[in-house]
Amino acid sequence: MDKKFEPLFEKVTLPNKIELRNRFVLAPLTHVSSNDDGTISDVEIDYIEQRSKDVGLAISAASNVTDLGKAFPGQPSVARDSDLDGLKRLAEAMKQNGATAIVQIHHGGAQSMPYLTPNGDVVAPSPITLQGDEKHSPSYEKEEHYAREITQEEIEHTIRAFGKATRRVIEAGFDGVEIHGANHYLIQQFVSPYYNRRDDEWGENRFKFPMKVVDEVVHTVKAHADEKFIVGYRFSPEEAETPGITMEITEELVKNLIEKPLDFLHVSLMDVHSKTREGKYQGEERIKLLHQWIDGRMPLVGIGSIFNAEDALEAVESRNVDLIALGREILLDHNFVNKIQNGKADEIMSKFDPYREDKHDLPPNLWEQFNKGLYSLPRTDGK
Repeated sequence: MDKKFEPLFEKVTLPNKIELRNRFVLAPLTHVSSNDDGTISDVEIDYIEQRSKDVGLAISAASNVTDLGKAFPGQPSVARDSDLDGLKRLAEAMKQNGATAIVQIHHGGAQSMPYLTPNGDVVAPSPITLQGDEKHSPSYEKEEHYAREITQEEIEHTIRAFGKATRRVIEAGFDGVEIHGANHYLIQQFVSPYYNRRDDEWGENRFKFPMKVVDEVVHTVKAHADEKFIVGYRFSPEEAETPGITMEITEELVKNLIEKPLDFLHVSLMDVHSKTREGKYQGEERIKLLHQWIDGRMPLVGIGSIFNAEDALEAVESRNVDLIALGREILLDHNFVNKIQNGKADEIMSKFDPYREDKHDLPPNLWEQFNKGLYSLPRTDGK
């Protein structure tokens, strides 16, 4: 290995004393490959084993905690005890080569797909009509749908569902969970002025729902696991919508989160060096601000436009991130980490090749999405 890349392979110790073998994280990537009922498929096992083998921390695809929260075709489920057999196989595959393995627990909220939910029902903090994401629709076209206001009873049920999902993850043999509070899904929606226009306790305090979910997950861990079980939280720092989440709102969210017994925070970014749009922090690097606010309380996972070894090294050497999550890049080249470690960083594949015989070892449904251009990476054919 080129000596300059050694910082990428330093061990990272989490607040609960779990040691990760390097700074690389398999990001929680939508693979649209679970069985229709949300149970784990054989093709999913092969896919996740390949992409977990060299990272320090592996995070599974967003897994729905209730049927009402299902947001993708082929999405894995942690909503029922009948999901356990498949989850145990998934845990074994992810941990087989030494990675620390966790499940991202998720509820789609307004982003849930009506054709996937019971009776086409979709809920959000407040009523809203949305354009669906084309890559999640059967016809790969944007489809408008309506989300009704989630009731008080359903809010309480959903909080408990995150706890029950955590218990299943523990029983399946995983090392932890990541709470999905990012990417316009239900937990983020409660924080957002765009989605949450309620005039009750859940609107007056936008942080109440995410903090209650964190508390429920932590309580479940204390009841069913030991102190080595990991709990992380993923969030998005800004929204383009108006009024939406600003960096000032994110600052308050982060300062609430670091008071909880969490083991890491994970910021969802398109570019790890992206800058704040507006407000008093306009023009500053988001990742730098977040690192300051966290103030060493727990590691920060960064993601966004890491396509080669130099990108990863630059992010780590900025001293604003502790762990580097690999997204689309590790989909294209599951040997990304291994190639750096074995002095072959110049052989990393960073472009999608639609003519590869091995189809980048992607599951069939995911290969189809790449071919349709639904993952925005350069292609070797120039398209």
